[in-house]
Amino acid sequence: MNSKLKIALYPLLVTALIVLASGCGPQTPDVIRIGGIFDLTGATRDVGIPYANGVRDCIQFLNEQGGINGRSIELVDQDYAYNIERAREVYTQLVEQDVLAIMGWGTGDTEALRQLIAADRVPFMSASYSEELTNVDSAPYNFLIGVTYSDQARIALRYILDHWTDTSRAPRVALIYNDTAFGLSHVQDSRDYAAANGIDIVDEQIVSLSATDATAELQDMATANPDYAIVQETAAAASVIAINAQELDLSTQFIYLNWGGDEKFISLAGEAAEGSLSTIPFSFITESLPGIAEIRVFNQERGVDPATRSLRYVQGWVTMRVMAEGIRRAGDDLSGEGIRAALESMSNFDPGGITAPITFSSTDHKGVTALRIHQVQNGVWVPVTDYIEAQP
Repeated sequence: MNSKLKIALYPLLVTALIVLASGCGPQTPDVIRIGGIFDLTGATRDVGIPYANGVRDCIQFLNEQGGINGRSIELVDQDYAYNIERAREVYTQLVEQDVLAIMGWGTGDTEALRQLIAADRVPFMSASYSEELTNVDSAPYNFLIGVTYSDQARIALRYILDHWTDTSRAPRVALIYNDTAFGLSHVQDSRDYAAANGIDIVDEQIVSLSATDATAELQDMATANPDYAIVQETAAAASVIAINAQELDLSTQFIYLNWGGDEKFISLAGEAAEGSLSTIPFSFITESLPGIAEIRVFNQERGVDPATRSLRYVQGWVTMRVMAEGIRRAGDDLSGEGIRAALESMSNFDPGGITAPITFSSTDHKGVTALRIHQVQNGVWVPVTDYIEAQP
């Protein structure tokens, strides 16, 4: 072959090699790498650990079922100890490792990361249900499968209105929350909803996530004589509030948003938990549902008593299950844009009954807006309503 012909054919050869290497489309790795940013040692580790275990076990389950479209899943996770700066570091490391999606955790860190998530086009699901994360313009790659804290509060306030029988005055409600992005996330929306619907917010108290006594705060609250108190805490602080309220013989009805309503709250609060209400978007391991049956069988096959698996474990499992469904629908387009579009194709997706049906769209990443309110009766959480849809 003469030199002129070689020069003429060289660009065609290079082009052909590129096409062959690319398979005429997006890269389709044999392994799907998922990132994890978990709190295993920080302020919310009591719920962070079972949540992380639920994510991990769901991945193991999926791999044993053949992975996602024949590709195995690899979880690359780190403990960020509920520290926002550490979350940024972990996030950067995960992106550098070419993860396709990330399972996150807290409100402060997820909100802090959302601009990076958007720029990097990394589909992201966390255990934060802050309404700020549902703005598709500012958080286009964040997806929520839990009812937002603001919608939980709206449902709680609507429940109060629906059960209020005193026509001589409006119901009086207190708000108790911690001074974190998580604690504060629903507060203004709760004030606005109450004002628009004839409910008086008569007091607000800040109780730390690490509180061991809330007597002083509850005594201050009692001077406002609220009929109800809506509480945004995890189980540890929520149980302290319940115990101290019992000691003070308060008549206020406490309604805990979802992180206060789990098995740990009952075990810590004991008899003081009786009668407590909670907005709970997820299902307990004891319920007879297809999605729960899947979890129970997985654990039984490993010699683990399913009864030891908490609501937070179920929550981690089902969040990973929904992310996996989005990746499955993306097929061979394992880009951030492809997975996002696949998630946005979900309409009334049923995760085995563990949550209300999930719907995402290109304009709405608030997957679920309905939940059941539960009450502690004889030491267990019992649903006392059907699914209630949040109202604006």
